[in-house]
Amino acid sequence: MKYEDIAKKSVSELEELVTTSRGELQSERFKDRFTRKASIIRKAKLTIARTLTELTARARQADTK
Repeated sequence: MKYEDIAKKSVSELEELVTTSRGELQSERFKDRFTRKASIIRKAKLTIARTLTELTARARQADTK
C-alpha cells in the first residue's frame, strides 16, 4: 500500500490496518520455513511502518495545535 493511500484514511481505519497487518505478519512468520513467503512478510512490515508513521505525524500535529 502506498503512503498516499494511507494518508487518505481516518485514524480508526489506520489502527485497523495496523492490527490486520500485524496479524498477517505473525501468521506468516509462524508458518513452516518452506511455505512462508518473504514478499508477504516484507509488505506487511512496510505497511505497518508507513501506517505507524502517519499515526505519529497526526498525533504530533494535533499536539502542536
